[in-house]
Amino acid sequence: MANFANIGIDGAGSTRSRVTNAIALASQRTGVDFGYLLGQAKMESSLNPTAKAGTSSATGLYQFIDQSWLGVINQHGHQYGLGWAANAIGQSSSGQYYVADPELRQQILDLRNHPETASVMAAQHAADNKAALEARLGREAQPVDLYLAHFLGVGGAGKFLEVHDRNPSASGAALFPSAARANRGIFYDKAGNARSLADIRASFAARLNRGADGALDAGNTVAPSDWLAVRARNADLADASAALEDENPSDFAREQTQRLQNSISAEDLIRPQPQTARLAYLMLATLGR
Repeated sequence: MANFANIGIDGAGSTRSRVTNAIALASQRTGVDFGYLLGQAKMESSLNPTAKAGTSSATGLYQFIDQSWLGVINQHGHQYGLGWAANAIGQSSSGQYYVADPELRQQILDLRNHPETASVMAAQHAADNKAALEARLGREAQPVDLYLAHFLGVGGAGKFLEVHDRNPSASGAALFPSAARANRGIFYDKAGNARSLADIRASFAARLNRGADGALDAGNTVAPSDWLAVRARNADLADASAALEDENPSDFAREQTQRLQNSISAEDLIRPQPQTARLAYLMLATLGR
């Protein structure tokens, strides 16, 4: 069985730089706020692209569980050269996603460990949530609102924000008793008092900001003001865009593709084989530009 988590990044710089660049490119392609994506990744995995939860199937930079990952690949894989994966995913009458071939299923799940794939799928998922929230709320969804959708589900976040916008002092625990029982530290303060919706939202916003700021302070090569440049510091927006064009991700895909030991024909590219999967997601960074 292919293990896509172990593909090397020879010549691509450190893992931290690659992760940050992947998030920047995902933000550019989807329009989802860079600071939000960076903060979420820091909170979820400490920017570790192969992080694995001990108590669930959550894996990778954004800790997608199996079902969520299969769902977002099924919905958006075709946009990023992953049609072979999207086409392999079915959905049962109960709404569960499945892949008939166990080996192919594992190959698709292993893509969670690839920073470029995980970042762009997390961004697409956030963009879907953003559109749903804005349609429901009639206002622009802020980055913290997207994290609430990640935490409560888009339906739960819509309910939270509708009440918050009318009555921010309302009790979060009263509105979400089950979630409060499972997450006391979020819904109650240290004295055991129920937090208001405004307090909960502000707490999430602070955590996102700390996550993004901490990631940028830890030796990364980008900052929110110049994320388009990826490696260009102190550049204005026009210079940043030019820098990104000069640093075409296809170079990375081309270099890594040349390292494949087995030749892959044009016909093989449409078949879900281990080599196909490897090449497809190495090429992901060249798509959606």
